[in-house]
Amino acid sequence: MSGAGAPNLTVDASGLRIAIIAGSWHDEIMSSLIEGAQTTVAASGAEHSLFRVAGAFELPLAAQAALTPAEQGGGGFDAAICLGVIIRGGTPHFDYVCNAVTDGLTRVQLDAGLPVGFGVLTTDDEQQALDRSGRPGSSESKGQEAAEAALHLAIATRTIAATAL
Repeated sequence: MSGAGAPNLTVDASGLRIAIIAGSWHDEIMSSLIEGAQTTVAASGAEHSLFRVAGAFELPLAAQAALTPAEQGGGGFDAAICLGVIIRGGTPHFDYVCNAVTDGLTRVQLDAGLPVGFGVLTTDDEQQALDRSGRPGSSESKGQEAAEAALHLAIATRTIAATAL
């Protein structure tokens, strides 16, 4: 299990606005990822809004829109949690989509200077995705983990900024 040894990233995120952005493929898996993220954000005290997009490839642009300041026409959220499922098939499409989504979300996070929680499952088969979805009986909850990481980073970056001289 890859979640072994995971840190406790629980934080008080009261006052933060979080965008949860989720793809629409693999509904059973996505529902569990979304539930894990929503439960985690609510437990932190932050507010959240859920936005659905077609698939994983669309996540970077939606995250960029969510993190763009409101005065510039964006959502003005403090962090985005991006959830998706990409299951390997018989063509190179898997590799292209995985790389584009990972690179795109990294770019959005760095350009915006705001956290993007990476809850995109990239698996060889559907069972691996189910095992990481957070549904009853699964070994991991990547929706929860992505939310914890984004919330923790939002607090950490604010703490770092508060130490500026």
